[in-house]
Amino acid sequence: MKQDKVSFAGGKGIWNAQVTFNLAGMKPTLANEHGEVCVVDTRNFPLSNHIVGALVRIKPGGIREMHWHPNAAEWQYWIAGQGRMTVYVAPQNARTMDFRANDVGYVPIQAGHYIENTGDTDVVFLELFAASEYQDVSLNNWLRHLPPELVKAHLGFDKATIEKIPQGRELLM
Repeated sequence: MKQDKVSFAGGKGIWNAQVTFNLAGMKPTLANEHGEVCVVDTRNFPLSNHIVGALVRIKPGGIREMHWHPNAAEWQYWIAGQGRMTVYVAPQNARTMDFRANDVGYVPIQAGHYIENTGDTDVVFLELFAASEYQDVSLNNWLRHLPPELVKAHLGFDKATIEKIPQGRELLM
C-alpha cells in the first residue's frame, strides 16, 4: 500500500503533508500542438517550497520559445530525444549546445534561452529550479506588451511585424 501523506512532529505539533506528486500523470499546465509543460510547485504541491519542477515535452520541429526565469537558475535533465539549446547572457554572449537523453543542462538566472527539438521523436526533459514558484518571461509576450513605438525604435520592426508576434504565453512554437 502506497502512503502519500506523512505526519511530521515539530515545534508546533504534528501536521500532515502530502509527500508524493504524480508529475507525469498531471494535466499539462500549458499545452499546444507543439508540446506540453507540466509544472509542480507550491501552488499544487505545498510541501515543495524550495524546489520547482517542470516536465517539458517538445514535438519534432517544435521550439520552446525564447524566455528567461527571473527568480532562479535552471537545471535540466534530458530524458528522451535530442535537442539544441541556445543561451544568451547580455550583452553579447551566446552559446548553443546539443543535448540527448541523460545529458544535464544549466541556464544562469535571468539568462535568455530557447530550446528546439532537432530530432524526429519527442524531446522530454525535466527542469528544476531552487524556488517556490515557477516563473518565466516570454520574449514574445514581453515585446507585445511594450509600446509599439519602443519596439520600432530599438528593433526596427514595422507595425505589421509587431502584430505577427504571438500575444499570449505560447511557451512552445
